[in-house]
Amino acid sequence: MQDLPDRRATYEDVLAVPPHMVAELLDGRLVTHPRPAPRPSVAASMLGVVLGGPFQLGAGGPGGWWVIFEPELHLGEDVLVPDLAGWRREQMPRLPETAWFDRAPDWACEVLSPSTRRHDKGEKRDIYARHGVRHLWHVDAAERLLETFELSGDQWLLLRTWRDDEEVAAPPFAVAPFKLGVLWAD
Repeated sequence: MQDLPDRRATYEDVLAVPPHMVAELLDGRLVTHPRPAPRPSVAASMLGVVLGGPFQLGAGGPGGWWVIFEPELHLGEDVLVPDLAGWRREQMPRLPETAWFDRAPDWACEVLSPSTRRHDKGEKRDIYARHGVRHLWHVDAAERLLETFELSGDQWLLLRTWRDDEEVAAPPFAVAPFKLGVLWAD
C-alpha cells in the first residue's frame, strides 16, 4: 500500500502507478497491490466463466447481466477495481464508452489474497455499501470458501459461507447453481 501524505490522492495518482500493479482510491487514499497470484486469478476467471454463460450469454440461465472481470469503478471520489462485477442490463443497457464505470454494480466479487484481504473486508466493503451495491461475494482460494453478503439498509448481512465443492445457489445468481470446486486450481 502506498500513502500520499498531506493531500487526498487523485486519479492522476492512479494513472502514475506502474502497470504491473492494481491502484485504487479508497476514501481519499491511494492503495496499490500486485496483480493476483495464480490461484486467486484462476478462481476469479473460473467464476466469470461459471456466471457468464447463464447470466451474460443466457446459456442455461436467464441472461440479462453484464459480468465483467476487473472493471474500474468510479464511485464518487472512490476508484475501485473488484475482481468481478455484474450489472443487470435493465439498469445498464449499454456498456459505457469510457474506460471505467461510474454506475455502481448490482454485484461485486473480491477474491481475497494476503495483499488485498484487509482492504477487501474493510474500506472496500464499506464503499460498496455506501454506493448501494446490493450483493457482495468474497472468494478465498486458499481456504476454498465463498462468503455471500446482501446489503440490508447500510449494513452487510452474511447470507452463507460455502466451502470446498458445495453446490452454490446464492443471490443474485441462485437460479443457476454451480459447484464451488470448479474455482479451485487443483
